[in-house]
Amino acid sequence: MRGLPKHERRWASDTVPEKSVVSTGTSPGTESTSAEEFVEVTLDLQADDTIVLRSVEPVEPSAVFSIEDGASAGTATPTTSASRSPSSIRRSSSNKFRQFSQELKAEAVAKARQFSQELKAELRRFSWSHGHASRVLSASTSLNGGGVESALAARALRRQRAQLDRTRSGAHKALRGLRFISNSKTNGVDAWNGVQANFEKLAKDGFLYRVDFAQCIGMKDSKEFALELFDALGRRRRLKVEKISRDELYEFWSQITDQSFDSRLQIFFDMVDKNEDGRMTEVEVKEIIMLSASANKLSRLKEQAEEYAALIMEELDPERLGYIELWQLETLLLQRDTYLSYSQALSYTSQALSQNLQGLRRRGPIRRMGRELLYYLQENWRRIWVLTLWVAIMIGLFTWKFFQYKQKSAFKVMGYCLLTAKGAAETLKFNMALVLLPVCRNTITWLRSTKLGYMVPFDDNINFHKTIAAAIVIGVILHAGNHLACDFPRLVNTSQYDKYLSHDFGSHQPKYIDLVKGPEGVTGILMVICMAIAFTLATRWFRRSLIKLPRPFDRLTGFNAFWYSHHLFVIVYILLIIHGTFLYLVHRWYTKTTWMYLAVPVLLYAGERALRFFRSGFYTVRLLKVAIYPGNVLTLQMSKPNQFRYKSGQYMFVQCPAVSPFEWHPFSITSSPGDDYLSVHIRQLGDWTQELKRVFSEACERPVAGKSGLLRADETTKTSLPKLLIDGPYGAPAQDYRKYDVLLLVGLGIGATPFISILKDLLNNIVRMEEQADSASDFSRTSDLSTVGNDSTTPNRVSPRRKKPLRTTNAYFYWVTREQGSFDWFKGVLNEVADLDQRRVIEMHNYLTSVYEEGDARSTLITMVQALNHAKNGVDIVSGTRVRTHFARPNWKKVFSKLCSKHCNATIGVFYCGAPVLAKELSKLCYEFNQKGGTKFDFHKEHF
Repeated sequence: MRGLPKHERRWASDTVPEKSVVSTGTSPGTESTSAEEFVEVTLDLQADDTIVLRSVEPVEPSAVFSIEDGASAGTATPTTSASRSPSSIRRSSSNKFRQFSQELKAEAVAKARQFSQELKAELRRFSWSHGHASRVLSASTSLNGGGVESALAARALRRQRAQLDRTRSGAHKALRGLRFISNSKTNGVDAWNGVQANFEKLAKDGFLYRVDFAQCIGMKDSKEFALELFDALGRRRRLKVEKISRDELYEFWSQITDQSFDSRLQIFFDMVDKNEDGRMTEVEVKEIIMLSASANKLSRLKEQAEEYAALIMEELDPERLGYIELWQLETLLLQRDTYLSYSQALSYTSQALSQNLQGLRRRGPIRRMGRELLYYLQENWRRIWVLTLWVAIMIGLFTWKFFQYKQKSAFKVMGYCLLTAKGAAETLKFNMALVLLPVCRNTITWLRSTKLGYMVPFDDNINFHKTIAAAIVIGVILHAGNHLACDFPRLVNTSQYDKYLSHDFGSHQPKYIDLVKGPEGVTGILMVICMAIAFTLATRWFRRSLIKLPRPFDRLTGFNAFWYSHHLFVIVYILLIIHGTFLYLVHRWYTKTTWMYLAVPVLLYAGERALRFFRSGFYTVRLLKVAIYPGNVLTLQMSKPNQFRYKSGQYMFVQCPAVSPFEWHPFSITSSPGDDYLSVHIRQLGDWTQELKRVFSEACERPVAGKSGLLRADETTKTSLPKLLIDGPYGAPAQDYRKYDVLLLVGLGIGATPFISILKDLLNNIVRMEEQADSASDFSRTSDLSTVGNDSTTPNRVSPRRKKPLRTTNAYFYWVTREQGSFDWFKGVLNEVADLDQRRVIEMHNYLTSVYEEGDARSTLITMVQALNHAKNGVDIVSGTRVRTHFARPNWKKVFSKLCSKHCNATIGVFYCGAPVLAKELSKLCYEFNQKGGTKFDFHKEHF
């Protein structure tokens, strides 16, 4: 806009009809009307001192009117009579209007002059689509034969419309975006002190070189972006610099952290506009898209940068001038919420008006502690009573043996060392028997479906197994330590051997070596060695290969080492039975109780292993499809045996004889119970999965056009696929999802696998129930009509009994991953759910943590391209699905708060599968929100 008046105004909208030529006279009311055309300008003076241009329309000379400075009540006095009444200018009664009355007239005249100079051609009408874009509806014909002039005029008019009121909520939110530094302390002294400290480390001869700029300001993960930022700031100084001083760095830093949106926008524009002509061409837009994609590790986006650059040009340059200007980029950014409105269908669509605020009142410390204790008991009462019973049994066994051996004559020589060793031995027998029960998976799966599942936390079976193992370690230390370090030395050195111990150890007093090399000593020492190896290699450091050992000791780490070393317990149990048979101080067979403790658990576990062996041969499967996806994920789709019945959320064991004829590994079932196939998704996390991927890679080929995955194979593949054996299904926490009103499913990376089956199963059940309800309604309507036709006085008949409705009404699926290629794993499932879920029962949210949070300058353009592409094609550019991908990590507190608002007094099942880190945060949030009111969160975790 040329010739801005002293008091700048923001023009919100205008409308110029076709064939309107504006007079260049000084005042519409003072010039002769015989040979000139006039326009009628309608203005609104807002309360915030904003002038809104409502319309500019051609009028007949007879309708020209003037504004009287002294007119009262804002009356407009026409100079001549007219057939139609002219629009009046609404005025404020305040003195502010009187002060600006002359200025308003001057602005109107200035606008008229501007239109007369620019609109010399017949213009096309523009429509305001979705509140963010103007389109040309018809081809224009230039009066002077200049198509470029027409396009320039059209763009000038569109620019007038694009000057938004920044006090609006949506624009105000966008003004906080486009940050170059994400740290919350960016604009504080602490942040600059950190930059200064980096300068001291990186500076050479008092200068910071261009290559070190990214690391200095905290952008070392976005080096290319930081270098472009450095060059843009240098161009603003009309210099191409390779090094800067501390003062220049401070100047750069001040511009980067400027709180002004206009300042940040100008810097961003300068990064793109390398030739400094004030224009962004399609080539320059492509470069900034590739730069943003590189900073966010989006390799696929870089490959399609040209396509997305053309999309932006199509949106912002409808006049086809071949470039866009700063104001157009501003329009794109300020209307962020409008562009993202497409995602509302798959996001939160409504908010409850009432907030779940019960429990937010201040409480005294005693009352608060009491409530926390009550909540803890509610959450953990099943674990508490099981552990209490277990500890009580061990205390009882230890006490029983302690006092029993206190009556023996050996106590006179060996003292309390003997009593402690024998008490610990009794708890060892009990725990060595009990430790087998939590790993009897078939038994656990059956028991958790019975009423006992309400009393016993079967989902914690592995944790209980580990707890028992810890008690065994303590028992071994007490038993073996007291015998070797206390009892045996006292035995061989006592002078009262014949009086107290000859009837137990023989007529000759033994030496220490005799006791150690006897059956009791040898079996005991061998058991300790085997158990020490098995326990050590089962620890997280060795099992997860967190400890790096040199060759050839590196074979002691990994899952294989854990798996094979655990089979040493077969030897341990044999030695334990032998050890319990040759006891020094017990002579009657029925008092040697070791075999009594072990008989039932060992037989049960052996039966389970035998069942798995025979059942795996009975469940013959045929591989239907194999695919290898980015992120080292192998997908196996196989035929489903007729006898294989499972629930969503359960898992099964898989064995590949080509990799190992002995190893079985558990994987969540990703297919729905209603599917005619079984599928699992296996990520390469250890030595076995790495070898499995290698074996199948040799049988796979590159996919044909239209097929996903890096490598694929199916029944038509020439190479024969390796044989596969399965065993299961086995119970898991997620299978109980039907008990809850609302579901919050959180998957971290490959941890999304158990929830994919749940989503499909939940959707299938809801669709089936709707069909049954519709058919029942039709039947009832037909029955009522028949009843009325036969006898209107008869009582209403009872409609057919409906099945109990599904309790779960809504599900929220949050998938957090750090690799863009991860979305290929379940692309088909996500699109299927999005297509079939017409009632929006399931809300899906993808989060990509490799991308900087929304509002960061490095991801701003990606967000805009993402919205534009989805609005046009219905596909998210990051995931390739209909589900919008959010950037960075979810705000879990905000997620829980929204669920509380939407589902007051509901029982929400929170199911998590992934690394243990996030489990702690989710568990804590469940605890916090359960304190606030009626909404109940029940947390379940499943680690891998």
